[in-house]
Amino acid sequence: MELLSPFDLSPLQWVLMAVCGMLIGMSKVGVPGVSMIVVPILAFIFGGKQSTGVLLPILMMADLFGVGYYRRHAQWSYLVKILPWAFVGVGLALWVGEIVNDEQFKDLIAILVFMCIGLMLWKDRRKGKNFFPDSWWFAASMGVLGGFATMIGNVAGPIFAIYLLAMHLPKNNFIGTSAWFFLILNFCKFPLHLFIWKTISWPSLKMDLMTLPAIALGAFLGIWLVRIIPEKTYRTAVIVITAISAFLLLI
Repeated sequence: MELLSPFDLSPLQWVLMAVCGMLIGMSKVGVPGVSMIVVPILAFIFGGKQSTGVLLPILMMADLFGVGYYRRHAQWSYLVKILPWAFVGVGLALWVGEIVNDEQFKDLIAILVFMCIGLMLWKDRRKGKNFFPDSWWFAASMGVLGGFATMIGNVAGPIFAIYLLAMHLPKNNFIGTSAWFFLILNFCKFPLHLFIWKTISWPSLKMDLMTLPAIALGAFLGIWLVRIIPEKTYRTAVIVITAISAFLLLI
C-alpha cells in the first residue's frame, strides 16, 4: 500500500496508528513484549514490507525516550560483541526482502513473531537457571538472528533479551543496554528503508510524526501500568493477542 498523504488513512486506521504509538511508547519504559502486537496490526494496514518502513520512525522516536532515561546504564562491552553480528543479520534480511513478494514477506513476519513468542515462553520457563553459554558463537548467533528479525519485522526484542539474560545484568543495565542497541540498529536501518527498500517517504514520515503524542502518552501509561497490573496476567494477554494477530497474517 502506497500512501499519498496521511489523510489517506481512514478514522479506524488512525485509531490503530495511535494505539500502536502508545504501545511502542510503553515498550520503551519497561513493559516487555507489548510492541509485538504492533507488528501484525501495521502489516494488516499497510502490507508486510511497507509496514516495516512505517513502524521504523515510530520506533526511532520511542528509542530516544528509552536512551534519554537509561543512557548512563548501558554496558558497552556487551554491545561491542553483538552489534557486528547484528549488522550481518540486517544485511541478510536486506537481501531476502528484495527477493520475496509482499505475501511471503507477511509470512516471514508472522513466522518471526511466532518464534519470538516461543522464545519468550521458553525464557520464562527457564527463569533463574544458568543455561546460557558464555561464548563468542552465542553472541554471534543471537546477533545474526536479532539483526535479521529487526530488519524483516522489527521483532528482535525477545532475541536480544535472551542475549542480555546470559550476561546476568541488573535491571537498569539490562534496559539501558537494550535501549542503546535498538537505537543504533534502528537509526542505521533508516537509510536502508529509505533508499533501498523505499518503504519510507516524506508523507509516511509526516504520518509517523503525528503519532508522537501517542508515543509520549504510552510512555507515561507504561510507567503507571507496570505498577498496577500483575506481570503474569499482562504477559499472558500480550502473548495470546500477539499469537492471534500473527496467525491472521498467515490466512
